[in-house]
Amino acid sequence: MAGAAPEGSQFDARQFDAKMNELLSTEGQEFFTSYDEVYESFDSMKLHENLLRGIYAYGFEKPSAIQQRGIVPFCKGLDVIQQAQSGTGKTATFCSGILQQLDYDLVQCQALVLAPTRELAQQIEKVMRALGDYLNVKVHACVGGTSVREDQRILQAGVHVVVGTPGRVFDMLRRQSLRPDYIKMFVLDEADEMLSRGFKDQIYDIFQLLPAKVQVGVFSATMPPEALEITRKFMNKPVRILVKRDELTLEGIKQFYVNVEKEEWKLETLCDLYETLAITQSVIFVNTRRKVDWLTDKMRGRDHTVSATHGDMDQNTRDIIMREFRSGSSRVLITTDLLARGIDVQQVSLVINFDLPTQPENYLHRIGRSGRFGRKGVAINFVTKDDERMLFDIQKFYNVQVEELPSNIADLL
Repeated sequence: MAGAAPEGSQFDARQFDAKMNELLSTEGQEFFTSYDEVYESFDSMKLHENLLRGIYAYGFEKPSAIQQRGIVPFCKGLDVIQQAQSGTGKTATFCSGILQQLDYDLVQCQALVLAPTRELAQQIEKVMRALGDYLNVKVHACVGGTSVREDQRILQAGVHVVVGTPGRVFDMLRRQSLRPDYIKMFVLDEADEMLSRGFKDQIYDIFQLLPAKVQVGVFSATMPPEALEITRKFMNKPVRILVKRDELTLEGIKQFYVNVEKEEWKLETLCDLYETLAITQSVIFVNTRRKVDWLTDKMRGRDHTVSATHGDMDQNTRDIIMREFRSGSSRVLITTDLLARGIDVQQVSLVINFDLPTQPENYLHRIGRSGRFGRKGVAINFVTKDDERMLFDIQKFYNVQVEELPSNIADLL
């Protein structure tokens, strides 16, 4: 099973790193060097005055662990591999690095950022705009499900940064609506996710069209071999910044399980919890699109108000649903892993895994949402007989203890 340590073994980060370097080393040279300089404040990073204004206006006060290590090497033009879990501020790390290096007098695309889903691309575009507010940065998100003609119009008018999904970006490059000549920075966000979604060929194709000396940043929560292979092919003496799993923490997120012997008892259990759910905003994860629809129907059939979103819905519908959820007019959202990384809702304080994720890594992306930047949150996992093994793997993988849910759940929120 991906991500889980073999039975009886302890996941040992040092061994893993040594093994990876051995696989990647060329004639005994280590492939990446690590970068350990830490900047405790944004002020000490020598950033443009107007970028700092944007960072503070956005609400950041002190850099997170990845930001303390990751912003400066990127600003220096180094190729970077930055590994940190969802919700730790990776987006602001590369947005700051890009905004610091743009030539604002040149209205040409100078930075290209790829993300695995439309939601994430749009989220990145928002952060880039907000941080670059005082720099008058021009950013455009090129994603599927939107008008090609509109994309072409905006690109031809000129932008500094393009954020997008691989399919649409490649299409724009192929039609020559997006000119690669001035691109000097290339970022892959959630690289692990992008590769597991089968975007590898498209990423390679895009790469071939970029200038030879482009700076590359790879950001990822996990580094599967295929992500390392990409870094191997396209990066020049990259520095690796690893914010370790324990430093990254699921800290501040209380995690519980509920024993529901059988799959068919989950619905009752959820309905019992419903009043508690609606107190705060909560997200319920299931493993398939079909199950999103099934659970939504069942909940509504019992007069519970819920919203639902999954990858089969068209973009417009998804946007409307997410808007309602963000504004708080809907309080309970049912969704699949596909959208786990695009949900950045400040108020989510409860995540329910109606189904445990099929990969331990995805556990992080789901519940790492609920306590972003140190906010408190609660995660409740529904565990059937068949799930016990997976729960055990998750606990081992993250070195966490998941307790049985106490009866005073409402007091915890």
